[in-house]
Amino acid sequence: MRDFEPSDISRYPTFEDFFTRALKTASRPICNVDDPSHAVVVADSRVVVFNSIGEAKALWIKGKNFSLNDLVMSNEVGDKFRHAAIASFRLSPQDYHRYHSPVQGTIQSFQSLPGDYYQVDPVALQSNVDILTRNRRDFVVMETKEFGEVLFVAIGATDVGSVQIHKKYQRAGETVKKGDELGVFRFGGSSIIVAFQRGSIKFDDDLLGLSEQKIQTSVEVGMSLGWST
Repeated sequence: MRDFEPSDISRYPTFEDFFTRALKTASRPICNVDDPSHAVVVADSRVVVFNSIGEAKALWIKGKNFSLNDLVMSNEVGDKFRHAAIASFRLSPQDYHRYHSPVQGTIQSFQSLPGDYYQVDPVALQSNVDILTRNRRDFVVMETKEFGEVLFVAIGATDVGSVQIHKKYQRAGETVKKGDELGVFRFGGSSIIVAFQRGSIKFDDDLLGLSEQKIQTSVEVGMSLGWST
């Protein structure tokens, strides 16, 4: 609990307050915080990364009809990320459940989409059911100088009470800094997908190598994710 504020568990009046606990300042240092060409991890989680949607579908997301167009329910948005590189973060109930921006940029658009709360563990993701496109989710598109447009999708899962991107970041034109807290999940497991336009990012080699072996890497907010190309 030393990473959180308050650090005394008795100061949380409800379990929900504990579940959505906030980090202490500087408890998750942001890698190369002043370098906007360096993208960072968005959540305490397990992550896999892929250089294309095709690789992600072949190795990790097996839903037969999965596409980013369906995930965001928009051809206009989805078509911009048709050949995107993907980072998929899975949070468990014991994790810190606030999530942060991977990049520096400007909010271009926000949308909240209704849905269910199916499980998003690896077994579920590798079934033929399109879990991610059926679950409750919020997304923002961010415009950046270094990566072009970046899509950030927060997805609810089993027992999640809500998915909430902060109102500040629901407004087009709002500036966001790398590492800024974008929103929070209420109780339960959850998932995040971040999509980078084709050719805009080089993911860290260690993350790519493990992902190719279908191995998730345990990560924390602010760790290195990759670099703009």
